[in-house]
Amino acid sequence: MEPFYLEEQSEPEDSRYVWGYRIVIVNESDETVQLRDRYWHITDAAGQVDEVSGEGVVGEQPILDPGESFEYSSGCPLDTPSGVMVGKYRMERQDGGSFMVDIPAFSLDVPGMARTLN
Repeated sequence: MEPFYLEEQSEPEDSRYVWGYRIVIVNESDETVQLRDRYWHITDAAGQVDEVSGEGVVGEQPILDPGESFEYSSGCPLDTPSGVMVGKYRMERQDGGSFMVDIPAFSLDVPGMARTLN
């Protein structure tokens, strides 16, 4: 997980702060799996919560053989200069069974601010 502040897309005077993030998903199991759904729980510094869920990531539902990886980038706007994201992916096995993968919390902070998980 690698978040980064997108200053050129942000407008602090209008309370709009935008971050990008890069995620690499690696299949460390011995089974082929497919990323089916995502869920994000996003909290800004004022305690406002936004929940985002849907099929796949960035319009894709990648299939990963054992040892394969999938990398993508996306973004997140906030009304405050800091926040935190945490989430889950639902992965599906070839036999139709599925399991959840937790995405650890990561902090979104404007550069120069103290980095803390809210």
